[in-house]
Amino acid sequence: MQLLMQQMVDGIAWGSLYGALALTLVLVYRASGIINFAQAEFAMVGAFVAWQFHDWGAPILLAIGAAMVLSFFGGAAAELIFVRPLGRNASHFTLIIITLGLMLVFNNGAGWVWDFSTRSFPEIWSGPVLNIGPAVLSRQAFAIIAAAGIIAVILYVIFQRTRVGLAMRAAVGNPESATLSGIGVANLTTITWGMAAVIGTLVASLAAPQLFLQPNMLFTTLIYAFAAMILGGLNSPPGALVAGIIVGVVENLAGTYIPGIGNDFKQAIALVIIIGVLVVRPQGLFGKKEVARV
Repeated sequence: MQLLMQQMVDGIAWGSLYGALALTLVLVYRASGIINFAQAEFAMVGAFVAWQFHDWGAPILLAIGAAMVLSFFGGAAAELIFVRPLGRNASHFTLIIITLGLMLVFNNGAGWVWDFSTRSFPEIWSGPVLNIGPAVLSRQAFAIIAAAGIIAVILYVIFQRTRVGLAMRAAVGNPESATLSGIGVANLTTITWGMAAVIGTLVASLAAPQLFLQPNMLFTTLIYAFAAMILGGLNSPPGALVAGIIVGVVENLAGTYIPGIGNDFKQAIALVIIIGVLVVRPQGLFGKKEVARV
């Protein structure tokens, strides 16, 4: 029972990380209609910037905050420079190739600036572990769970209670009608890319103490985030967070209790989830079927 509880708690902690990263993918998909394969690299670069500020003497929380601010402008600039000129009618293949190119540029750029060696990243909350029944949870893992919950609340308030959020929802639901109503759809898309970069930087900075800071640190995490995105639904931010926790728990339990999987083969669980959802319920657990005229 203790082992089961520990795997559940660890799964929730890592699942919160997957869900938060999946949320950034969903935000960009809702705004632009594309899957941004460079999203993890945006987050990784943001974590490196936070580490650099801290290395220069800034407190870690201030360093992460400054990196998040810069990430907003970096994500917005990426959309302005590389995506907006193509317009909303650009082919999905073209946009995917652009995001893959950005992924390679950011990955190799980080390696060129900071090299590919691993670095330690300070925890934002260190100290004795927290006892949750028979299981234990590190304070940094608790910070990841808390951050995912805070992100969800903030986004809910933005989308439900602010004029900008309501305009974003209108722009996503019907871009043509939103444009005719005077809503700047293109500018809102740029803002969404910036928001996704901000969340990604926070996620990467919280994960870096466990994953160690290096240009490829989020590659495996991105696979799990894709699984959460597919499972939750491409258009459902709450679904991404919930599905991330499901993926984290299932991954941990499968690695512990299914013979032959173990820690070295757990990534296959994410691929199985992606394939299974696409076959059985393509719209995901929380997504809705889209009706299109032909």
